[in-house]
Amino acid sequence: MTSQDGMFYAPKSQKPKAVCGSGEFMIGVVALDHGHIYGMCNGLIEAGATLKWVYDPDESKVKAFCNAFPEVKVAMSESQVLEDEELKLVASAAIPSERGALGIRVMASGKDYFTDKAPFTTLVQLEAGRAQVQKTGCKYMVYYSERLHVESAVYANQLIKDGAIGRVIQVMGTGPHRLNAKSRPDWFFNHDQYGGILCDIGSHQIEQFLSFASCKDAKVSHSRIGNYNHPEYPELEDFGDAMLVGDNGASNYFRVDWFTPDGLGTWGDGRTTILGTDGYIELRKYTDIARDSQGDQVYLVNHEGEYRFGVRGQIGFPFFGELIKDCIARTEYAMTQDHAFKAAELCLIAQRDAVTLL
Repeated sequence: MTSQDGMFYAPKSQKPKAVCGSGEFMIGVVALDHGHIYGMCNGLIEAGATLKWVYDPDESKVKAFCNAFPEVKVAMSESQVLEDEELKLVASAAIPSERGALGIRVMASGKDYFTDKAPFTTLVQLEAGRAQVQKTGCKYMVYYSERLHVESAVYANQLIKDGAIGRVIQVMGTGPHRLNAKSRPDWFFNHDQYGGILCDIGSHQIEQFLSFASCKDAKVSHSRIGNYNHPEYPELEDFGDAMLVGDNGASNYFRVDWFTPDGLGTWGDGRTTILGTDGYIELRKYTDIARDSQGDQVYLVNHEGEYRFGVRGQIGFPFFGELIKDCIARTEYAMTQDHAFKAAELCLIAQRDAVTLL
C-alpha cells in the first residue's frame, strides 16, 4: 500500500479474522485496471477466501498481481475463470464503463460478483445489472472502500448504532485525492470510461451518507462539476460537489476533488462530519495533519464529554467476512443489494444533473 497514490490504496488488517476454512470459499479475479483490486483481495483473503485464478490481457499487470499474491494461478482467458465451478465469487477492478457488462457475464456463470466502485457509468448499465440480479439470484457487491476499508469509518458506524450521537441528521464529507496524472492510464481521462467525478469518487460519499444516516433512498438536491486547473485533460473533472436529502429527512453535503497538494504526506485528507441529535463525530481518515500521520482518528462530542480515539489497527474490516458468509448463506448482512445499487443510482443521477461550473 502506498500513502501517496489512492489508486493503489490496499490496507491490510492487523486483526484478520477468517470466517471459513482453506478452500471453502474459492474466488477468481478478472480485470486489473484499477489498483483497488489489491485491497479487495487483501480483505477477502484475510477473511478466509482462497484465491485461485487471475486473468487480465495485460501481462505486466498479471505479473505484478502474482508478485503480491504468489498463490494465484494465471488463467489464459476470462472464460477459464467464469467456467470454473469451484469458484463462488469473481472480483474485478475493470475500467468503470466495463464493470457492468462484466458483472452480467459473471452472474450468468452462476457466481457472485464483487466490483470496485463505481459499479456503473450509466443508468442503463445499472438497470441491466438489476435485471440480472433478479434473474440469477446472484450478488452484485461493490467495494465502497472509503467506508468499508477504513477503520475510523467502521468505528463511527459502531458509535452511531450504539446511540452515541442520537439520530443522525446530517453527514458532510470531503474526498480530496492526489491526481498523479502521469501515472494514470488513458481511460482515467476519458469521460465515457470513468463516468465523471461524482460518479467515480463521489460514489464513496453518497454510499457513506446512506449508511451513516440509515437512509434507504435519497434525492439529489443539487450537484456541480468543473475543470478548474487541468485544460490539458479536457474531459477530466477536477472538482465536484453535491447536496442530498434522505428519505428520513437527513441531509448530506460532499465535495470531491483532485487538488491534494504535494506537501501532504498522504494521497488525500479525507474527512467526514456526522451530526446527530445528541452530538457529533468527525473522522480524519488518512491523516490528522501536522499532528498524527497515522490517520483513523475519530473525534466524538456528546452530552457526556469530548473524546478522541486513534483506532488504526484496533477495529479491523468486518465487511469482508460478512460478505463471504452472505455468499455462502445467501443473506445480506454485509450490505444489501438495494443499498449497493441505490448508492450507484444516486451518484449517476448527481453526475447526470450536475451544473458545469467551469
